[in-house]
Amino acid sequence: MTWKALMAPNTDATVTSAGQEQKPRLALAIATVLGIGRIGKAPGTFGSMVGIATAYLSTFIFLRPSTLRGMFFLHPAPDARLADKHFLVPGSDIHNAVLALPIFCAIGLLIVLGAIGVWSASRAAQYAGIKDPQFVVIDEVAGQHLALLLPLIPIALPNLSAHMDFSLFAIYFALSLLNWKYLLLGFILFRVFDIVKPPPLRRLEQFPEGSGIMLDDIGAGLYAWTIMMGLVHYRILG
Repeated sequence: MTWKALMAPNTDATVTSAGQEQKPRLALAIATVLGIGRIGKAPGTFGSMVGIATAYLSTFIFLRPSTLRGMFFLHPAPDARLADKHFLVPGSDIHNAVLALPIFCAIGLLIVLGAIGVWSASRAAQYAGIKDPQFVVIDEVAGQHLALLLPLIPIALPNLSAHMDFSLFAIYFALSLLNWKYLLLGFILFRVFDIVKPPPLRRLEQFPEGSGIMLDDIGAGLYAWTIMMGLVHYRILG
């Protein structure tokens, strides 16, 4: 090898290094849900399972409202049970004003999850050079959230004018997400709509980059939501 060859820069190494620096590691971690989207076959199914797991975890906040109360530094006085009947369930230590927070937190989580999903899916698609990479499963997580959480929210609406009494809603919410029939049916409905893609879901896929990746799954979640809400309303899943 000549002296000039030894002194010449290694262009292959330079390109590799630049490519590694440009790799959107954070976006890929979010889009694949920490690599779950790269596990075996049917990555969308695994993504939906993650959506079930995260929705399931929210039941513990409802069953143990003191956890959320401590999280938001809302510690009522020891005599609050007697002093404020509007915000306490008689005979219990459940603070109903605090119980309202998970409802808005659940909705806020869906909005944030959607926004982060669009960003991360866009970066992952650009990096892979594919319009809708199979390893991107954050869209399934968001869609499954919609299918499981939104059907329960309307149950709380009548309580908005009842001194913020969310105790019954909290119990129903928690027990619904602990009901294997509710979880299984929500999972099946979402996966069916996500695979079949009834109108206009295929048109939603045509939106650019992460928007198209997320919107069709959100649409599938909304389809599943309409059926789940009817079943919950008529207590068929009781």
